Amino acid sequence: MATTRIDVETKDGVAWITLDGPETRNALDARASRDLIAACDRIDADPEVGAAVITGVGRAFCSGADTDVLTALRSAPADEGYDGLDVLYAGFRRFGALRVPTVAAVNGAAVGAGLNLALAADLRVVAEYALLVSGFAAVGIHPGGGHLHLLDRAAGSTAAAAMGVFARRVRGAEAVGLGLAWAAVPTDELRQTAHELVAHLAVDPELARALKADLRLTVLDSADWERAVEIERARQMWSLTRWTNSRQSKDS
Repeated sequence: MATTRIDVETKDGVAWITLDGPETRNALDARASRDLIAACDRIDADPEVGAAVITGVGRAFCSGADTDVLTALRSAPADEGYDGLDVLYAGFRRFGALRVPTVAAVNGAAVGAGLNLALAADLRVVAEYALLVSGFAAVGIHPGGGHLHLLDRAAGSTAAAAMGVFARRVRGAEAVGLGLAWAAVPTDELRQTAHELVAHLAVDPELARALKADLRLTVLDSADWERAVEIERARQMWSLTRWTNSRQSKDS
């Protein structure tokens, strides 16, 4: 089964994380999630890194959780299902906990858990024709990973409701007006735009890490995200298994 490779290149104080899985449009599975955690651990352990930028290969930023993984979770026992969701959540949650300031350079579609990954960054810049899609409610799945909280944190309750409940899609330029992104630029300018945002942090990693610590303590309340993850977890698991359970009841 194809999996998304997590490539990391550190250059001049900036860690560039690239999701490389064109066969699955950079979807996240257990291996990709673990590799993303390992990449973040390496970044935090390198005192010369002052910022991190995450982006994707091809036309997608991240298409969300691998569909084979979600299919398996639908029929898994409850405890295995919860564990499986934890594995998928762990990658973008670890990225959100990086000790350096982070930018998501959203080069294409960011869907479901892929949108969570983008929202876990401290700041987003998007390609003009990138597509930000909650994706959960439209296919009968309850959001997970603290999705509604992350939307609200980035753009407020109206955007959270519009995207997470009413399944509205947002294009790159529109994302700026909503507060979901700082800038929308042509795709070929995306990397340079991201670099310009972090260049001053890259030359002073000590200050960069102090700024990130303050941001997390005063603005990005991790406890709120943790609560949202736990609230959504049970509802998402219910939504994944309800059709399977219903068919089993009819067959028994």
